[in-house]
Amino acid sequence: MNKPDNILQVGSNEMELVDFRIYKEENNEVYEGIYGVNVAKVREIINIPKLTELPGSPEYVDGIFDLRGVVIPVVNLAKWMNIKTPENKNIKPRVIITEFNNILIGFVVHEAKRIRRINWKDIEPASFSMKSGTAMDKTKITGVTKIENDDVLLILDLESIVEELGLFTANTEVLDKLEKYSGIALILDDSQTARKIVRESMTKMGFTVVEAKDGEDGLAKLNDLHEQYGDSLKEMLKIIVSDVEMPRMDGFHFASRVKQDERFKSIPVIFNSSISDAFSDARGAAAGGEAYLVKFDANKFHDEISRVLKAHLG
Repeated sequence: MNKPDNILQVGSNEMELVDFRIYKEENNEVYEGIYGVNVAKVREIINIPKLTELPGSPEYVDGIFDLRGVVIPVVNLAKWMNIKTPENKNIKPRVIITEFNNILIGFVVHEAKRIRRINWKDIEPASFSMKSGTAMDKTKITGVTKIENDDVLLILDLESIVEELGLFTANTEVLDKLEKYSGIALILDDSQTARKIVRESMTKMGFTVVEAKDGEDGLAKLNDLHEQYGDSLKEMLKIIVSDVEMPRMDGFHFASRVKQDERFKSIPVIFNSSISDAFSDARGAAAGGEAYLVKFDANKFHDEISRVLKAHLG
């Protein structure tokens, strides 16, 4: 899937996602689950390839296959979500090949529908009780948004799958032996898993950590800190580490707002995102970020923070 680097204006707070469907049978009724994945994470969409079983893998891993010399695991999303697939429905599954966290992984879906452009402000965090027919663990969801006919589209936390498979681990032990800092670090991420990893890493580096779950929350936390510290906040708040994909306000839009505010514009911003495409680092720079990191290599994380802080402090 080709994605031109100017497809979305930086700071527009918009995203494009692939709309896909998972069908579920419950109480002899068939329900259509509507889901989305960021286009920036999608490499291509293919028919089900010939898979090789992977011994010892979780039940939701259907197998592995070779894609132009790269071995890719394939996760069956219905199985991962504990959804019973209807037997009497004509389903022609596809595999969405994604790349994030510098990892290639395939996801089996029942139908790939279309590409949607959605504003992050229209995506809400998953802090609700799911109705029957779409019931699932809300910790597997990072955001929800209404589409036509009052249907609800869910954005899955695909990073948690990668962590469950052991493909994505943060070796924060290396930070114990590295340079330490002081002051406050503001971190933004909608994923509890990712926020925990970043918090532990920043704490081991010596920072006092303030957390936010999205860009709007991040701006609110900045205002709270300014009320507490006033003009001395520029000395107290050493760095901001922000995810990109977040409900209500994404990281790029958040950074552009920070850099337009005289109170905060001098505070360095580092993006820490699962998106590992060829364009996001340039978009991050255009939004005012000092660095763009792909989650999560503890050594690179520390090195970039050190580089940015040294440049900032002169």
